[in-house]
Amino acid sequence: MMIIPNSVNTLIFDLGGVIYNIDINLGISNFKKLGFKEADQFVGTYAHHDFFVRWETGKISIAEFRDEIRKRSNQKITDEEIDYAWGAVLKDIPKERIDLLLQLRKKYRLFLLSNTNPYHTEICTKNELAKYGLSLNALFDRCFLSYQMGIAKPNPEIFLKLLQCSGIKAEECLFLDDGQKNIDTAAQLGFHTYLVKQGENLDFLINNK
Repeated sequence: MMIIPNSVNTLIFDLGGVIYNIDINLGISNFKKLGFKEADQFVGTYAHHDFFVRWETGKISIAEFRDEIRKRSNQKITDEEIDYAWGAVLKDIPKERIDLLLQLRKKYRLFLLSNTNPYHTEICTKNELAKYGLSLNALFDRCFLSYQMGIAKPNPEIFLKLLQCSGIKAEECLFLDDGQKNIDTAAQLGFHTYLVKQGENLDFLINNK
């Protein structure tokens, strides 16, 4: 647990692994079953590589992403099989995290800063947030998504662009992420940071201020 400095008026959350429970290893396993045997060389718990990064920075479309999977598979696979394999990494958003965000929004500005793609964003909205009658915009004041910004964490530019677009200072922000490299970059830029452990309860955020 940490004590939030008085200077902090903005909380910046990662999505996967912080708000959304995910299982990257399940995605890797699914891809290997589809003949993409080297999936673990492209997919990582905290960072992806090659065409996965190009997809998450908006450089390729979902059709091009699927074609990249097919190029590396030794089977004939459908769009639906590819979508299911990668969509399965998203498990659920527990209600207590939804409740926490709604409470925190009464006290802080809430931003989302996520390395993601349009397909996963769609799943998040349709499969999870719809259960609560909510959207990302109902939970966060601003959403900064890598595929819309053309940059991905831990590139310092994504943090600088967030500051520029929102008109705030790094020292006013607490950045919460489950990736150490992302945390290190943010800290070097002057953000207050907190490394979230898997499944960690973040209720301490409510009782700080």
